[in-house]
This record gives sequence, structure tokens and C-alpha cells, in this order.
Amino acid sequence: MFSKYKKPSSQPPAEAKPAAPVTDIAAAKPAATPVVTRKAAPTAPAQAAPMDKERKRKERMGEIKLDLHRVLLDNLNLSALEHASEQDLRQEISAIASEFLEERSIVLNREDRQTLTSELYDEVTGLGPLETLLKDETVNDILVNGPQQIFVERAGKLELTDVTFKDEKHLLRIIDKIVSAVGRRVDESNPYVDARLKDGSRFNAMVPPVAVDGSLVSIRKFKKDKLGIDDLVQFGAFTEEMAAYLQAAVATRLNIIVSGGTGSGKTTTLNALSSFIDNSERILTIEDTAELQLQQIHVGRMESRPPNVEGKGEVSPRDCLKNALRMRPDRIIVGETRGEEVIDMLQAMNTGHDGSMTTIHANSARDGISRLENMIAMAGVEMPIKAVRSQISSAVNLIVQASRLQDGSRRMTSITEITGMEGEVISMQEIFRYQRVGLTPDNKIIGHFTATGVRSAFAERFRLWGYDLPPSIYEPIAAE
Repeated sequence: MFSKYKKPSSQPPAEAKPAAPVTDIAAAKPAATPVVTRKAAPTAPAQAAPMDKERKRKERMGEIKLDLHRVLLDNLNLSALEHASEQDLRQEISAIASEFLEERSIVLNREDRQTLTSELYDEVTGLGPLETLLKDETVNDILVNGPQQIFVERAGKLELTDVTFKDEKHLLRIIDKIVSAVGRRVDESNPYVDARLKDGSRFNAMVPPVAVDGSLVSIRKFKKDKLGIDDLVQFGAFTEEMAAYLQAAVATRLNIIVSGGTGSGKTTTLNALSSFIDNSERILTIEDTAELQLQQIHVGRMESRPPNVEGKGEVSPRDCLKNALRMRPDRIIVGETRGEEVIDMLQAMNTGHDGSMTTIHANSARDGISRLENMIAMAGVEMPIKAVRSQISSAVNLIVQASRLQDGSRRMTSITEITGMEGEVISMQEIFRYQRVGLTPDNKIIGHFTATGVRSAFAERFRLWGYDLPPSIYEPIAAE
């Protein structure tokens, strides 16, 4: 019955475990309701029965899938799967499943059989229960809190899914499958790991005993379709006037920092800003996990690497950045600055690599400056605070603040220029901001973008480079 994807039958097949015959699962009767002394609501029994029936059905299907998955691993020639087409493999899994069900006297309807085959295909070739969520284009993040609780983020809001793992062992098997594919491991001695999925999605996992109630998994999905400036303007992330200003800022090689919290859209904003870079320039990117999707012709991509299990082989972002400076870059783009590499980044911005960009975690432009100061201090560089701030003010020209608001929407809430030093304080001026004015009855934020009325300190630079922005771009907009 089985094709070339079945293991050679030189060894006798494992004897199937005896199991009691099962009739149609969909028709299985729920357990008898226990007698309770408390008076139940009139509708409770009618509602509880279908829920109990569905729960028992899912549990039984999970047991069948687990047993069948072991049989598949025993029978399939896994080395041949790499060259198998999806259709052939699905047919093979369906054939093995049919024989298994027949041997166990398990009767399933057509829909359950198709679901079982599809889930088994995901178990063998993909990431099991997570596969359907990875294929869902509306999902941005997948957050697993133990085997029975999986959340997703859609449109900036978290929601609980009905997807579950069989148990902790099932979840650990999928985690191990992911990390082993990139040459890493996770266990009690090394309980957390960062990795990148085949499609570019960011993956982070933490397993027991550090994760108390079951393994924790976070997946930030990789967006195949890069959002451009026009898309972000259409979505209301910022206005056309702000886009024109940012185009001038990028094209005239201002050094830009995109600041924001987790999930605020920093990488998306950085991607969009990079679209204004000319094709004639050589760009080098440095990231922990390669996410940037630059469309220019001349792009060199670098990815840092953590140490191996022996504590060796680490390539830090600072190592990549130091090496990048020797590779004749016109611009350097660092996916995220979070440590001692900030020193090399600021030096690069100060020494002929104008137009460089990076992101940092901060809640405002002023907080972003404080974060840079703290990172320099944590790097062990002993400098007077005035010298540190002088270095920052001469290196950074523009801070773009991205925020995820309470209704889940993402906005470019501020564009702030750094204009120099006043004594020991870095002077700044805000050019554009997002003005909130209220909430709708369904808790959607009401607001609008407006200029602050302050003319850009780089207006003359823009004009000399051929980007003569009209004075009206800086005029405040009154709320409607």
C-alpha cells in the first residue's frame, strides 16, 4: 500500500497497542452529569452537553493523532520527505492513517479524516498546531503560554485561540524541531533560545524549570509584503506632509533613530524610510534576526550570532558593526541598538556615514536620548555627561517616535529634530505630532496629525539638496 516514502520493511513493524473499539467519535455520548446540590440555571444542561461533547471529541482526536504520529515516524522514510511533493506526502499519510484506523476499529466521518490528515501533515513537515496560525495572514504575533493556552495578536489586539497542544511533551517536541533546524538546543541547562523560522519569523522560547507553568513561546511573524510609505499613509500611520518631510530627511542623509515600544512598528517604519535611499548607495544592515526588506540594488546583510553550547562562536552586533566600517558603506542600518554597539553606531554617524539609521526602545524622543546615554554608561565608557551628550547631539539628527495606542492602532506620534546643545542639555524641537482629542463609544482613539508650527532646522539643507519644502508644511492643523 505504501510508496517510496515508507521505510524499508527489513524490521518487523511495531505491534499495535490493543485498544477498545470506538464508534463514530462525533456520535460519542457525553458522560453522565453528576448530581449537584446547587440549583443550576435552566439553560445550563442544554449548553453544557454540547460543550462537554465537543471537549471529549477534541481530546479523543488528540489521542488518535498522537498515536498515529508515532506510527508515521516509524513508517515514513524521513530522508525521502525532502524530495517528496506535497500531494504525494499527503496521500502517503492518508494511506497510513486509513490502515491505522482500520486496525484499531476507529470510525471517523470524512471531515474528521481530512482534518486528521491535514494536522498530521503539519506535524511531519511543519510546526504542528502552530502551522495554521503561521499561515493566517491576519496574525502578527503568536504567543504560547503552556500547551493549553495560545494567544495571537490581530490588528494590535490579543485574543485567545482554540488551538492547543496535546501536552507539554508535544510542545517541547515542536520547540526542539525549530531550534535544532538552526543548530541550537534548548533544555534545562540552556532554558531559553532565539531562532529564526524558515520564512524569516522571529522565534523565542523559554522552557521549564524557568518557565513555571509550561514552555513559553513567542513568534513575531515575518511580513512577506513590505509596507511602503504610501501604504502607511493610507493606513493612517502618518500624513503625506510628514512623508514628504521624511523623504527629504532620508534623501539628504540625516542620521535617524526610530524610537518606540515593543510591537509599535519600529521595523516597519525603518523599512519604509529605507525606500527613500538612492539606488547608487551601498547599504550595510546589521540585525539580531534579519527582518529588514530593503529594495535597493547594493545591500549587504549581516546577522549576529549567539554563543554555542560551549559558550564559543558568538558574533555580537558590535562585532558586525566594527567589521561593517571596513567595508566601505555609504549608510549603515542597525535593526536595533540595545547595548555597547551604540558607541560604534554613534562614531559611525559622526565619521562620514551620514544617513545611517537604527531603532531603540523608548517611549518618547527625550526618553530615547536618555536610553542612548544609559547604553553608553553600561558599555563601561567613562566619559563626562556633557561629552556623552555632545557626541549624541552631533551624531543624531532626527528621532521618529512610533507608538501602539490603547485601541491597537499604530501611529507615528512625533517627529523631533535634535538641534545641538544648550549648556549641558541636548536641545530638541518637535516638528510634527499626533494630537489625541478623545475616544469613540467603542474605545477607538480620535485624533489628528499636526505640524507644531516650528520650521525645520534643516530647511536650508533640504533646499540645497533639491527638496525645497513649502512653508505650509509646517503650519499647525486645527482639530475638526
